[in-house]
Amino acid sequence: MRKILLTGCSGQLGHALQAEYGDEVKFILTDMAGVIDNVPGGIALDISDAAQVHDLVMSERPDVIINCAAITNVDGCETNYDAAYRVNALGPRNLAASANDINAKLIHISTDYVFSGTDPNPMTESEIPDPISAYGQSKLAGEQYVRQFSNRWFMLRTAWLYGEGKNFVQTMLRLSETHDEVSVVNDQFGSPTSAVELARVIHRLEPTTCYGLYHATCEGQVCWADFAMKIFELAGKSTRVIPISSMEYKKRNPESAARPPFSILENEMLRMNGFPPMQDWEAAIVEYFSR
Repeated sequence: MRKILLTGCSGQLGHALQAEYGDEVKFILTDMAGVIDNVPGGIALDISDAAQVHDLVMSERPDVIINCAAITNVDGCETNYDAAYRVNALGPRNLAASANDINAKLIHISTDYVFSGTDPNPMTESEIPDPISAYGQSKLAGEQYVRQFSNRWFMLRTAWLYGEGKNFVQTMLRLSETHDEVSVVNDQFGSPTSAVELARVIHRLEPTTCYGLYHATCEGQVCWADFAMKIFELAGKSTRVIPISSMEYKKRNPESAARPPFSILENEMLRMNGFPPMQDWEAAIVEYFSR
């Protein structure tokens, strides 16, 4: 039975991967101290600590490492760049180096935020990254370290992820309990992506030797305001969505970090390698509410 060391096991994608694989593999479940306390048999792991990562990898000797651990608080990364860099950049470096030591595969999750989002056309894997936020910069550094320190790697950039945990969908549903209306930006576009659908892609890729960089988002695009409307429609909520511009949002939240206005990725390499297309974002959110 294959052994998969899963970092960030308590997060949205971590949960989805465990459900996707079931009993097919043996998971070595890890997460940061405190969070992992609620996971039976889980191991506390600080991926920014090279010695800690090396010791665990050498002890467990997994066949595959899937790195779902990250600091994803975009605004928080602006005010604490060092912490973001340690987890989002040094963490992948440590995992990549240790994976290489035992010839294990590494699957690393990255983000659309490595792009500025100024081009309204979907971005393919060959486009040159140009992040505009500390979060995007730290994630790009992590990508570069994976390329440098590992020989057998898959890297998946995804976007607007939602699943079991904290995300835009749950935030909207929570706000609907106490608000008759919510203001949501209508000039930022992306592809909402289900963690369940992303886990399926990882499951297809992992046994192969089709190594490299992949974009992996649900098909289609939508702005945040229209996405919120779809969420309320499917949830049977009467909360109204008031569309606002990014400029207006910035006025109300001056400490917020810059976001890409066109956060749309083209899943070119999945298509070129013969993998089935990911679900359309609307079909995926319907599935999410039906689970």
